[in-house]
Amino acid sequence: MSSVTVDHIPASEGHVEHERPTGWRRWVFATNHKDIGTMYLLFSFFMLLEGGVLALLVRTELFSPGLQFFQPELFNQFTTMHGLIMIFGAIMPAFVGFANWMIPLQIGASDMAFARMNNLSFWLLPVGATLFTVSFFVPGGANAAGWTMYAPLSLQMGPGMDFAIFGVHILGASSIMGAINIIVTVLNMRAPGMTMMKMPLFCWTWLITAYLLLAIMPVLAAAVTMLLTDRHFGTTFFNAAAGGDPVLYQHVFWFFGHPEVYVMILPAFGIISAVVPAFSRKPLFGYASMVYATAAIAILSFLVWAHHMFTTGMPVTAQLYFMYATMLIAIPTGVKIFNWVATMWRGSLTFETPMLFAIAFIFVFTIGGFTGLIIAVAPIDIAVHDTYYIIAHFHYVMVAGSLFGMYAGAYYWIPKWTGRMYNERLGKWHFWNSIISFNVTFFPMHFLGLAGMPRRYADYAVQFTDFNVIASIGAFWFGFSQLIFLYLAVKAWRGHGQPAAAQSWEGAQGLEWTIPSPAPWHTFETPPVVK
Repeated sequence: MSSVTVDHIPASEGHVEHERPTGWRRWVFATNHKDIGTMYLLFSFFMLLEGGVLALLVRTELFSPGLQFFQPELFNQFTTMHGLIMIFGAIMPAFVGFANWMIPLQIGASDMAFARMNNLSFWLLPVGATLFTVSFFVPGGANAAGWTMYAPLSLQMGPGMDFAIFGVHILGASSIMGAINIIVTVLNMRAPGMTMMKMPLFCWTWLITAYLLLAIMPVLAAAVTMLLTDRHFGTTFFNAAAGGDPVLYQHVFWFFGHPEVYVMILPAFGIISAVVPAFSRKPLFGYASMVYATAAIAILSFLVWAHHMFTTGMPVTAQLYFMYATMLIAIPTGVKIFNWVATMWRGSLTFETPMLFAIAFIFVFTIGGFTGLIIAVAPIDIAVHDTYYIIAHFHYVMVAGSLFGMYAGAYYWIPKWTGRMYNERLGKWHFWNSIISFNVTFFPMHFLGLAGMPRRYADYAVQFTDFNVIASIGAFWFGFSQLIFLYLAVKAWRGHGQPAAAQSWEGAQGLEWTIPSPAPWHTFETPPVVK
């Protein structure tokens, strides 16, 4: 977005402090977008810690060959629930939290369009997360069929699978409500003079993400409902013994699952598109092409789902189509990478923590993109399918992509949220520990996968020991590094640190930097006029 000028609003008009509820009522009955955004962010960080503990349990078992601590059944529950909790409990709610906090501030709206629905969409999350968590304690334990819940395995699980199905339903309903809210807010509540092509890219990426969510969450709901009826009501959608087709489940699931990958990365693209220009002190290079590239990625994401299914025996013509369609997605993604690098080119760069995470995002996400391009080639995919190569690839996209994008956004906007600057030295400690330990954890997994180590196994052949030891050490290092961020965030939240100016970063552009820090509870009651 090019620089935006705003007609000055007197403080008495623009930022009226009404009587705000206090104590538990403020949070339980919250309708203020900032409070709800804060609750989303706190919830998602808590779920990140829970999912992280499950990952560390997995890496503890894999530290050396042989069964050390957990039986394979429990190990599979850990791997499965780690995936479900990280995707539906950590990454997606965190980005909705960013949207709740920042979209009204960035478009000059007084709040989200549907305040009470916003409250409901948040309070569904703890319900779904509770179902995920307590499923470990029901007979037979939690869902152990992989986060994809493939039939026929998911038809044979105990009641823990039903908990997972209902949890996914509830979290999906929350996502649909959040998406409707974001679409209506962005389309109807922009400040006078803010045309669509003047919106910050974060708003654009979330608008497109919200349409993706509306299209795919009902598909997931259909897939898991069919599982539920197969399990309890005598239907045979996926039961091969009774004439059903387990591969049908994969088609329906991945028609949801592939656009879902972009649901978890497009908002990060929007955050990086805000951070890179701010610390380059230049406008974003190629704003319009970024918007069109985001839309192109979203459309193409619906056309490539079966590249997850090259090993199911699909005909060669279908393999060729899905192979070429998958490669096509690299083009709009490459446009984004090029534009971020061009924004930095000959800019006046400084390397505060948000910029470090943004640059790391560009570099490491590109590696994840290239490993994805490699497994788009059907013969290679057939060789490395369901090996640790796949785990390495999607963690390079999800952790170095989604999570590092979130950290860039959190450090960038914490001064606006809390009114305090975080400790820059500790922020850099968090960054360097995270980026190094992340690569120590996941880079060796490429070699494990290429050597043929299958994923989701509690044991492995002795020749895989060295890389597994390295990965497990890196995982514990990475996990404990995140406690630095927790400490930093709590300190800023409790009012420690330097007071932040309204314009916390010298190169930052946009309406959110025209209001005081911390952002008043009510903002833009009189919409600003964007010129």
